[in-house]
Amino acid sequence: AEGWGEEMALSPRESEIARLLADGLSRPQIAKSLKISPHTVCALSTRVYRKLGVRTRAHLARVMLGTQGA
Repeated sequence: AEGWGEEMALSPRESEIARLLADGLSRPQIAKSLKISPHTVCALSTRVYRKLGVRTRAHLARVMLGTQGA
């Protein structure tokens, strides 16, 4: 569908959050690691899930694995 690629495009920070979530880090761990607030991690992860059309970390991990080779 047209426009699908635009929805899928993550910002650099969103991509970083997505990778860390897919690696199994908790939101508080991500916040501490990136020196940002847990609230910011929550907001960014919600955006990542919406943009990628996923609802679970397992699905996120599969999507992230599929994009690494692209």
